Amino acid sequence: MPLLISQVGMMKMSESTIGAKEERAQKIEEQRKNRPEWLKVTAKTGKNYTALKDIMRTQSLHTVCEEAHCPNIFECWEQRTATFMILGDICTRACRFCAVHTGRPTELDLREPKRVAEAVVAMGLEHVVITSVARDDLADGGASMFAATIREVRKQVPSCSVEVLIPDFDGNWDALRLVMDAEPDILNHNVETVRRLSDSVRSRAKYDRTLELLRRAKEMKPDIPTKSSIMVGVGETMDEIYATMDDLRAVDVDILTIGQYLQPTEKHLVVERFYTPTEFLRLRGEGLKRGFRHVESGPMVRSSYHAKEQVPAGARKLR
Repeated sequence: MPLLISQVGMMKMSESTIGAKEERAQKIEEQRKNRPEWLKVTAKTGKNYTALKDIMRTQSLHTVCEEAHCPNIFECWEQRTATFMILGDICTRACRFCAVHTGRPTELDLREPKRVAEAVVAMGLEHVVITSVARDDLADGGASMFAATIREVRKQVPSCSVEVLIPDFDGNWDALRLVMDAEPDILNHNVETVRRLSDSVRSRAKYDRTLELLRRAKEMKPDIPTKSSIMVGVGETMDEIYATMDDLRAVDVDILTIGQYLQPTEKHLVVERFYTPTEFLRLRGEGLKRGFRHVESGPMVRSSYHAKEQVPAGARKLR
């Protein structure tokens, strides 16, 4: 019995899909075998790592270090630094690069700001980074919880500088003002990738909305340093990276971090290429040439990696 034209078309599509899956699996396996030496991390746990983990569990807190499978967790925790993740551990978005769980959030604990501050006290931190999952289910995107956490940390540890890494609040600028009025020492919002790839890499977030958020943040509080991050290795070109740097400088971003994208699971974006340490040095130089106050660029750099060292004198002293 002859096949219908529609059946033939479906068979071709199926073969094409199978071929794409096989090619993807082969690429992932090749990357696993040929991962550069400079990207291999040795897990070393010491007393500080164990102590910090105990504090996190005692306070029922989440960290982006754990949830996003950060490769620097052993180094940072051993140095008693961590990035707190508020508003639960379930994100309403599904960015193709991020390992944080996606779904419908159920957690909103109004005592969380106080617990974060108590953990900061217990850890003896001088600089703390606070981030969150995206909470598009909340009217203000969780901005009021960011503001409450900043104020609670300041109340309990006045000497501690506070950096926040915020989502885009779905373009709600009144929500952004809530955060800015709490006066964090650094306002961080990541562009993540170049304009051409933004829609395919990020979920719901828009390249121009990120730039607008950073522009408005600086407009609202000109003295508060702003910061953003680019991950490389998802298919961008050098010229596109430079164009992204120019876009960030056009909205007066002060601090830039650049790091290598690493595939957290086989379901996520495949790494298109690994950048060498020399290339990261070149990117740092290009960033400084464009006027960024500080550029942290390296294979293992993440948005909050060496956050304290990025502003050695303390963010508040810059203002």
